[in-house]
Amino acid sequence: MASSSQFEADAEDEVPEEEVEHFDDFTLASSWERFISEIEVVCRLWIADGPKNLLEKGAVLMEYSNNLYKVKSEMKYAMKSYCIEYYFETKSTGKAADWNSILHDLQLSFGVKEFLVIAPQSVSGVVLDAPEASKLLSAVAIALSNCSSLWPAFVPVHDPSRKAYIGIQNMGTIFTRRFEADQIGSQVPVRLMHLEGLYELFVSKFAYSTMDFSVHLFQVHFTMKLTYRTLSYDDDDDVQGTDAEITESGENAGGDNSNKIQWDDDCPWSEWYSAEDPVKGFELIAIWSEKMVDSSMEMAVLENATPDDAEKWLISPKFSQNLLDGSKGNKIGFASQLHLLIDALDMSFEAQFMEDFVSAENPGSDNLQSSMVIPPPTVIDRVLKELFQEGVQVATFADEQKISRAIKGAPLGSLFAQFCLHSLWFGNCSIRAIAVLWIEFVREVRWCWEESQPLPRMPVNGSIDLSTCLINQKLQMLAICIENKREMNEEYQDCIGSEDFTSSISEEDVLDGEDSSILLTSNEDFAKKHDSPLTNDDLHGSGTTISKGALKPEDVMASFDTKPSDCIRRGSAGSVGSMMLLKSYQSMHAPFTQAAPLMTEDMHEERLQAVEAFGDSFNFSAQLERDILSSDMSAFKAVNPDAIFEDFIRWHSPGDWENSEIEASGSLDGLEIKASEVKWPPRGKLSKRMSENGNLWRKIWDEAPALSASEQKPLLDPNREGEKILHYLETLRPHQLLEQMVCTAFKASANTLNQTSYGELKQMAVKMEQLYLTMASALKPLQGYCLSAGSKIMEDLRRLCGAFEHVEKFLTLAASLHRKFLRAPRLSDEIFSDYYKFYLSRMGTGSRAVITKKVFDKKQVRPNEKAVVSSMFTSPNANQSWRKVLSMGNLLNGHEPMLREIIFCMRDRVRGNHYATHDTQGISEQEIETYRMYISGTSNDLRVALSVASCD
Repeated sequence: MASSSQFEADAEDEVPEEEVEHFDDFTLASSWERFISEIEVVCRLWIADGPKNLLEKGAVLMEYSNNLYKVKSEMKYAMKSYCIEYYFETKSTGKAADWNSILHDLQLSFGVKEFLVIAPQSVSGVVLDAPEASKLLSAVAIALSNCSSLWPAFVPVHDPSRKAYIGIQNMGTIFTRRFEADQIGSQVPVRLMHLEGLYELFVSKFAYSTMDFSVHLFQVHFTMKLTYRTLSYDDDDDVQGTDAEITESGENAGGDNSNKIQWDDDCPWSEWYSAEDPVKGFELIAIWSEKMVDSSMEMAVLENATPDDAEKWLISPKFSQNLLDGSKGNKIGFASQLHLLIDALDMSFEAQFMEDFVSAENPGSDNLQSSMVIPPPTVIDRVLKELFQEGVQVATFADEQKISRAIKGAPLGSLFAQFCLHSLWFGNCSIRAIAVLWIEFVREVRWCWEESQPLPRMPVNGSIDLSTCLINQKLQMLAICIENKREMNEEYQDCIGSEDFTSSISEEDVLDGEDSSILLTSNEDFAKKHDSPLTNDDLHGSGTTISKGALKPEDVMASFDTKPSDCIRRGSAGSVGSMMLLKSYQSMHAPFTQAAPLMTEDMHEERLQAVEAFGDSFNFSAQLERDILSSDMSAFKAVNPDAIFEDFIRWHSPGDWENSEIEASGSLDGLEIKASEVKWPPRGKLSKRMSENGNLWRKIWDEAPALSASEQKPLLDPNREGEKILHYLETLRPHQLLEQMVCTAFKASANTLNQTSYGELKQMAVKMEQLYLTMASALKPLQGYCLSAGSKIMEDLRRLCGAFEHVEKFLTLAASLHRKFLRAPRLSDEIFSDYYKFYLSRMGTGSRAVITKKVFDKKQVRPNEKAVVSSMFTSPNANQSWRKVLSMGNLLNGHEPMLREIIFCMRDRVRGNHYATHDTQGISEQEIETYRMYISGTSNDLRVALSVASCD
């Protein structure tokens, strides 16, 4: 009994549990109906949200578009997982036949804007079973009908490579539109390769008879888009091989490619490397706007038309992959080599002298020898011949741009700048290679010094440019020393016999009435003039420039000196206005003087340090200038034999002569003063500092001999200064050399690139200016010659290399576009502006938006620009034509379209508007596309997408 009651109790407990588990909701009778319900729920949510809210909830923007978004949802049916995706636009982009925007494949194929796609979550992503595909499409159609939605729905079918779809759309009227698309991948019928056959294919879909289509008229709307692509500009070249040969010496050593013309042969950087053309080609789209076609014969005529007959041309560039993703492959340019130079600078602190990097005794030599290869002697000889080539135009520092002078480096074209640029490509810019090249460079410089040969690429006149690096200053001064050394040797040979010439001067010539001194014209260089042996014109008589009526006869006679030697003027540069000597009443003459000795930056610093050590700046300044001051005083005494110390002060330092009244200077406030109106002698006195006891200037005056500038010892001793410069170059510390090399290499590279012609691209000009400012800031720590090992500056310099690479990439593109669109600059500007915005955002210096754009906007070609674009499509040569089999018409300079897209459609006006519309006052009669066919084909494949509206 117990067991029986227990069993009954258990049975009673099982009944309600079974009823709960197997509760039937008769509104969902089957799993298929549950599936439809799930789709309906998702669609209602999407409809309720609308595009704006869907964007906020995380709708994904398609990579190829800037207007098409996607949301998706996953669900299961019959033990399979499916994904339903809703594609929508946020703004209207016109009809698909306008070809104005980048569309989804289904948008282009069927002319829809927003749509659903349901597909299995599998590797292929397509439905291979036809009944399953039909069932999926029916489920979506029922769900959309329940939602009163007009969205078309598609299911991918067949093999993925065929891009085949079936689809359906409830049009909100008595009509339903069905879609079908498929593709032939090979063995396209010849008839379907021509417009006539494609037209007949479309007509066959609604002409239900076997009649001859060519003799019947059908009002068919026709639109065509042809895409042409230029041959790649480096289809048959081997740029990579050429680049590899440039790396060692900076020259193209490839004999086989010597006659080959590269695209950048006339660009300023071509002396150092050949850049990959960033523009690989162009795509041209020719569009025939919608027109009515009546027969297949008319289509045959259209196939023979040229692209010039198209109403619209659109062009877009095909950029190098390196330009798009910024990858650092085999690209050779200034930026990559500068990065290697920074690495060499980082290693330069490991040794005391440059010879240590090539010496076997160097502790780190094993590492250096294993990782850094030195080019062979033939390459070294070729580089040295290039550097010390005779007859090369001397670098003109004045031509250098003002903005680049903030960078303390050698000017472009100078000897050291050329050395730095060669070093970038010599031995892959390793520290060992630089050391070897520098040692040979200094040896060559010493040979020029010892043989008194001009130093190439260096000016031998003017002052030392202290805004350049110290090595350039030293080389400039050495060039001047070599020139002075040569002149001294020549003058030594020319001066033989000059004493016999001067002894022939007679006393009558000395006492020849008026002043016969030579007055040089204003365009002669007094500072550089060297005196020649005395002539009759150099002798000065007893006359004076003051009118004789102003003095008594006895005063005039008293002014004559009976000693002929005292009356000889030597080295006169002309009289100084109407000024006269205080004691002899003779006119004062200005002497030729020696130019002040040139000094480099380190010599100036030594002087400043000495000034600080002495304290009394005036006395020390006079001491430092003693040789110069003594030279000027000697020259003044030679040209004015009767002059006194006060006369020299009045000429050399007028501020130290205090006038009591107006002196006969020749003018006063712009008014001419006659000499007869001037009182003599002038009243004045020396300043307080010049009249002090023990004044250094007076002491120098008393000791200075009367010698003209040509008779004096040169202020600049070329032999001594030249040896000092060579000692500096031979003992220069490695890091000091590399610091100056880095500054000069950056400056010279930027100046080289800045010579590129790129048209009126304002963005490029701004970028170059920004680069110079960035370089000046980043390189400033190197100009103090106080860098230490492991400095944080190295990271800043490597970042500078990155900025340089960006600008170099921009400039290469700008140059390529400019030469291709020389007669159509508008296209060049617009294409460059698109890339500029795209790349700035990727660099993180522009917009912070997520970059999804990979295809650049197509630019419309104006009628006056068609000839320029058409000329880019050069006729294929014999080596290129074999690749193509001409099978389509509409040729452009021998090029058939790489892609032909056609849209045929038939339109009818229908009445009736049942549901799914909220416009109660809508037009009762509307025009719909009853038949639409999109055809996309090349010479190897054909894709057809057909949509048919019916009243099922």
